[in-house]
This record gives sequence, structure tokens and C-alpha cells, in this order.
Amino acid sequence: MPLLPEEPQIHESAQGPVATPASSRVAPTPRPVPGPRPAAPVRPGRPGPPRPAPPAQRAPRDVAPATPGPAVPAAPAAGPQIQLIPASAEGALDAAEEALDLLLDSGRAPGEVLVLTTGARHPWAEHELSFGEASYWAQHDAGDDVFYADGAMAARAATRPVVIVAVNGDDAAAAATALPVAHTRAGALLIVCGDPQQINAVLGAGV
Repeated sequence: MPLLPEEPQIHESAQGPVATPASSRVAPTPRPVPGPRPAAPVRPGRPGPPRPAPPAQRAPRDVAPATPGPAVPAAPAAGPQIQLIPASAEGALDAAEEALDLLLDSGRAPGEVLVLTTGARHPWAEHELSFGEASYWAQHDAGDDVFYADGAMAARAATRPVVIVAVNGDDAAAAATALPVAHTRAGALLIVCGDPQQINAVLGAGV
């Protein structure tokens, strides 16, 4: 009778770990996550955080009355700059025209210039006055071009940034009257063309 091979015997010690049924496993319990701590209740008799004190109100009697300071005198208004162009009585009008051309070439607007004469009127003034004084002064009031007037009309002319005076006559009294008025009509610059000695004598005494 043939011998059957002997079945190997498996000892318990050689067996692997015994599987535990899933139903008998216990899942690990997660550790609780610490959350924010609730604020500790204020115990009776325990003061809370100090509150800022309200700003102190000053009584009206504590406020000193405002005392006006000493009056500051107003600074005197600065007059226009004065430029003197030496010229004879015969050449004063030509010198004034040259000064006007330089002003216009430098960018000065024509309506900012007033030209006065102490002797004979400028040819432009003579021409415009031939159409009547109303038309003549209407151009002055428009203020968009150079305006020419004689010394007798200077007081009626309005102030302009630049005034040019041509001392083109031999009448010293007319120059003495026109120059101070021209000084008051010049806002920024007064140009006087004529005899320096006569001009300095008039402006020095009348301004």
C-alpha cells in the first residue's frame, strides 16, 4: 500500500496574527481640538477694565476773554517802477514809439499800455478824435488796444499796467501837471521820455 505523503502540520506558533473581525475593532477617538476660551465672567465685587474719564469741561469763567493785539499798520502800496529815457522835446514822441515797440515785442498786450503826451497830441489821437469824443473814449473803455491821450485827458484815462509819457513840448507847466497823473495811472511801469533834469524835478516834487 503506497504511503501517502504526510501533510505538513502547521503549528500555531508559526501562524501569523489572527485577524480580528471588523465589528470588534475600536476606532481611535480623536483628541478634542481646543477652541477659544470663553471670557471669564466678572465676579461680583471685581471691577472691570477702567473706562476713560470724560474730558473735563471748562467753565465759562475759566476761559480768558480774547484780548485784541496791537493794530499792525498796513504796508504802503508800492508804486510803479519808473524808467527814464533821455530825449529832446522834438524826439520824445519817437522815443516813446520805440519803447512801445519793445514792450509789444516782449509780449506785453496792447490793451495794457497807455501813451500820454505833454505837448502836441499823438497822430492816432488826432485821427480818432475827428470822429467825436464818444467814439474816441469808447475805444479807451474797450481796453483791447494801445490808447493815446494828451496830458489834459490823462485824468480821465483809466489805470493800465504800463504808461508811457512823451514830454514832447516846451510847456513845463503841462509836463508838471501830466507826470504826477501819469504816475497814478501806471500800475506796474512808468516810462518817461524827455529831458532827465526836468523829469526828475517834476517827479521828485510831485510823487
